[in-house]
Amino acid sequence: MNLRGRNKITPEFNMSSMTDVVFLLLIFFMIASTLAKQLNSIEVQLPQAKGKTENRTAVAVSINDNKRFYVDEQAVTKGRLQEVLLERLQTTAQPSIVLRAAKTVPVDLVVFVMDIANRNGIKVVLAVESP
Repeated sequence: MNLRGRNKITPEFNMSSMTDVVFLLLIFFMIASTLAKQLNSIEVQLPQAKGKTENRTAVAVSINDNKRFYVDEQAVTKGRLQEVLLERLQTTAQPSIVLRAAKTVPVDLVVFVMDIANRNGIKVVLAVESP
C-alpha cells in the first residue's frame, strides 16, 4: 500500500524575483548618484527667494562669508577669478555660471563676478534658497 501524497513540495527558492529587485535598486542608485552632483559643496548660507535654481552644466562660483572665491570646489583669488572661469568654460557652447553668494557678502563682490560674466558673454544664474 502506497501512502505517499500526489503533490511533492520541492524546497527550491526562485532567485529571479530577487534578481529583479536588486537590479531595480542598482538602477535607482545609479540614477540618484548621477543627479546628486553637488554644487553646494562650499557651505554658503544663500538668500531666500521663491524660485528654483537648477543648472547641472554650469560652473558654480561661490563667495563665502569670509569673502573667499571658489570655482566649483577650487579656492581662487579675486585676481585669478576671470582666468579660471574662462579656462573652465572655454569648451562650453553656452557658458553659464551659478553664482552662490552668502547673505552677508557685500554687493560689490557680487557685481564684480557679474561684470566678469557680462564682459565675456557668460550667462549668470543667482542661486537662492527656497523658503
